[in-house]
Amino acid sequence: MSTAIVTGQPVPGSSLEGDLRALGFDVRLAPDAADAEAALAAVPGDQRVAVVDAGFVGHAHALRLGLTDPRFPASAIPGAVTAQPSARQALNRAVGETGIAPDTVAKSIEAAGTDVHRPELGELVAAVPHDPQARNEARQRVAAVDDEAIRLRTAVKARDGFFTTYCISPYSRYIARWCARRGLTPNQVTTASLLTALIAAGCAATGTRPGFVAAGLLLLFSFVLDCTDGQLARYSLQYSTLGAWLDATFDRAKEYAYYAGLALGAANSTGDDVWALALGAMVLQTCRHVVDFSFNEANHDASGNTSPTAALSDKLDSVGWTVWVRRMIVLPIGERWALIAIFTALTTPRITFYVLLVGCALAACYTTAGRVLRSLTRKAQRTPRAAQALDDLADAGLLRNATVRKLRGRGYAAPLTALFGALILVSDAATSDFGSWTVVAGAGAYVILSDVAVSGPLTGPLDWLVPPIFRAAEYGTILLLAAKADVQGALPAAFGLVAAVAYHHYDTVYRIRGGTGAPPRWLVQAIGGHETRTLVVTVLAALLTATDFTVALTALAVLVALVVLAESIRFWVSAGAPAVHDEGEPA
Repeated sequence: MSTAIVTGQPVPGSSLEGDLRALGFDVRLAPDAADAEAALAAVPGDQRVAVVDAGFVGHAHALRLGLTDPRFPASAIPGAVTAQPSARQALNRAVGETGIAPDTVAKSIEAAGTDVHRPELGELVAAVPHDPQARNEARQRVAAVDDEAIRLRTAVKARDGFFTTYCISPYSRYIARWCARRGLTPNQVTTASLLTALIAAGCAATGTRPGFVAAGLLLLFSFVLDCTDGQLARYSLQYSTLGAWLDATFDRAKEYAYYAGLALGAANSTGDDVWALALGAMVLQTCRHVVDFSFNEANHDASGNTSPTAALSDKLDSVGWTVWVRRMIVLPIGERWALIAIFTALTTPRITFYVLLVGCALAACYTTAGRVLRSLTRKAQRTPRAAQALDDLADAGLLRNATVRKLRGRGYAAPLTALFGALILVSDAATSDFGSWTVVAGAGAYVILSDVAVSGPLTGPLDWLVPPIFRAAEYGTILLLAAKADVQGALPAAFGLVAAVAYHHYDTVYRIRGGTGAPPRWLVQAIGGHETRTLVVTVLAALLTATDFTVALTALAVLVALVVLAESIRFWVSAGAPAVHDEGEPA
């Protein structure tokens, strides 16, 4: 239970107490400073407490934004300030030093070094009028603005794709409100979305035309629920650590499970083996995301972070139609899932994967080329934090520091070295027969060159390309070796291994975004790191028969999945996990 201490003399006709109780606060009246300090001292230290001026006039949603958002230790709006347990000491000190006026208390908390979040209210009213005329004017402003309409509108993300903005959000926001009024949580909606997608994958796996049609429809409904869970979180400010984990990982789990369902459906329908296409789609999509993550982490806190290319992009954004075209070109999740659903219902899994691969490849070329141009034309100074984030995303493991050769300076040495090693590895895997030790030699060269690439700080203009190069090399090698094995079950086993490793890489990204840093070093070493896993897979391919290699891939996939999931679940349900709601890629 949260407690709101209303300070000052009550104002006749005020709805403040009712609004606070509706928001879940236990309201305590404190007409003078002594009463307020006593009430504050009586609130247990593990509870949120708010100090609100009795003369407050404003919308209930303004109070909700200012006093109930769980992501911020302290926050304030005009006439009200709140602190969660982690900021209670700062609040108590401020009240003791400055008195009980909420605005003064908020300034004192900030002056003492505690960040105070101040939400953007827009048209919402939050004020403390000091005379009857000003109070009447404030009440008129409150009556003139429908805060429920604003609450619904702001439940939708500001930047979404064309399909989501015009085909999903116009009604999904009302589903979110319906869920909120019935006490449903975002996590429950997220779970429903996952279950719906898994049922869709099961329908696709039947290999029948009715099954494919049902799969397409269910995938679209899963996406509606996927939009609804975030809108529900924003509508009701229900952000949580568990929700952050579920939201961050279930989108990928749904999409990749659906790929597997399509591959099974193709086999059950006509005997068509499209597992290589399914795995290729997963590899391409994961590498696209790593490009996004690496670029953003490298540049979000860089100084001098401007370029002619970025300026041109901003100028294009001022032309309405170009915004939508550019958002559609990158094939965000809404457009991508709509494309998958339509082609699943109307064509075959093979055609669906062909279209998906072509669309994602074009989107990857467009976004990567634009980011390379921005990086080459900007004069940004990257921070040590950004360099550490890129190093964590690189996922170097047991064989790190295997070479004494160190790169010095910035320039382009790191990505070129990583690319050279990746090309040696992938070309050997693509041109050699299954079981050839040439691929092992290529993996050895990759281990050395990848180690050289990350031997210095990743602060160069294109160093953000190093993690996606490593992902493409590792995933691509597993795909090629499984395809070369040419036995039943090899590609599905490779699909499972790449899925388990990709989960680890996504988990790393969301921990970094939450401000808690990468997974513990022991985890990276326990699952080998990208270079060790790649070397192990090539050695297994050289030592074992194709059938035994399939068994080994399956065992490795299970081992990696168990270790990674156990540590991930432990972290995301712990008190140290970030209470954030990451918006992920635009929908």
